[in-house]
Amino acid sequence: MTQIVPIVLSGGSGTRLWPLSRHAYPKQFIPLIGELSLFQMTLRRLEGLPDLGKPCVVGNDEQRFMVAEQLRMLGVQGRILLEPVGRNTAPAIAAAALDLTAEDPKTVMLVLPADHLISDTVAFHAAVKAALPAAQEGALVTFGVVPTRPETGYGYIEAGDAIGTGPARRVARFVEKPDLATAEAYVAGGHHWWNSGMFLFTAEHYLQAMETHAPAILEAVRRAHALAREDLDFLRLDAKAFAASPSDSIDYAVMERTQDAVVVPLDAGWNDVGSWQALWEVGAKDAAGNLLEGDVIALDCRDSYVHADHRLVAVLGLDGVVVAETADAVLVAPRDRVQEVKAVVGHLKHAGREEGVNHRRVMRPWGAYEGISQGDRFQVKRITVKPGERLSLQMHHHRAEHWIVVRGTARVTRGDEVFTLAENESTYIPLGVTHRLENPGRIELEMIEVQSGSYLGEDDIVRFEDSYGRG
Repeated sequence: MTQIVPIVLSGGSGTRLWPLSRHAYPKQFIPLIGELSLFQMTLRRLEGLPDLGKPCVVGNDEQRFMVAEQLRMLGVQGRILLEPVGRNTAPAIAAAALDLTAEDPKTVMLVLPADHLISDTVAFHAAVKAALPAAQEGALVTFGVVPTRPETGYGYIEAGDAIGTGPARRVARFVEKPDLATAEAYVAGGHHWWNSGMFLFTAEHYLQAMETHAPAILEAVRRAHALAREDLDFLRLDAKAFAASPSDSIDYAVMERTQDAVVVPLDAGWNDVGSWQALWEVGAKDAAGNLLEGDVIALDCRDSYVHADHRLVAVLGLDGVVVAETADAVLVAPRDRVQEVKAVVGHLKHAGREEGVNHRRVMRPWGAYEGISQGDRFQVKRITVKPGERLSLQMHHHRAEHWIVVRGTARVTRGDEVFTLAENESTYIPLGVTHRLENPGRIELEMIEVQSGSYLGEDDIVRFEDSYGRG
């Protein structure tokens, strides 16, 4: 029996959910709704589908260890393909299709964005099963979300003639985001569905469509896959070859051009969680329509979303407002303008500000570090190292470091010395001395690092040896 292999596209940046979502730690990896991240929820809802193969995750190099860690937390084994640069969805899916054809070109690919929410798993499974016969017969199936309101922020799919007795229908055309009057007509007519960005087709049929409609993309990706190299649990696509690919979405490159496009309706509580407004819509609200998360006091407020991460947030007399607080940034905006948050991120990027890229707590493959205090010629960080992990063997030209163990056990390499530190013990790493920090224990290592010197940037690291392939 041919397997259904989930292809999870996880390379997005989620800029409209800033400041909670950042370039280096985007929304798909954050537990926005419940304890699991959107990425993990995407994988969980697949459980119960028949003949399900191991998932293939296509993501970028910067997020590779977040993908691996979140798979591990679920107990899921999967293939991880790394894009050296972003080239949109058509090349990403082509890379996964090429990877699958080596074993079975008839493998059915269930392509899913990593950051969507579906509340009705049973209905989602039913739609996939209903789409399967058409996909196996050569159709390129997309899922059209049955609209619940006239939405101007989504593209639409116009359904054509029915195929057989099932729900599948030919795609008459894809429609760009409409104005309100057009969207109202679409909803009233019942023949237009939201474009979900989810697909079902066989690997060989997708590649055939690429050969016909986007040969330049396919040629570049084929070369990038042929020159790819295995690295730990990842397959790294060749950087030069992949960068040569045109950047295009599957919609523009294939779906709008092919005669084999089929749409199956999906009525399963779908939400792309693309903004603070979307989160407010799906969250549990109080009697006044407020969604409050964290340490929040809300007085005389209505229909507002207040998210507090690190401190008490008090709001008074707000109506239809979003307040999102993190350790290093606060967003305040009307709910009906939160789609414009990406402009704030663009401003931060243009200004070269770190708040658009990283949180104060920065994830690393070995654990994380968090800035606590910084001043002239000094910096204090809280460092956590996962059990069994270690930092690179490294040296700094411009700073010395003091390490104080708060919890757990640290194995320290300092020059030619190797020694162990227990809780409440400390050591000093002079400027220019080679050093390494490891966690040999079974619990998380937590320590305070005090840096001092003329330059304290993260780029003052000379790595001699690294377990994670970083230069």
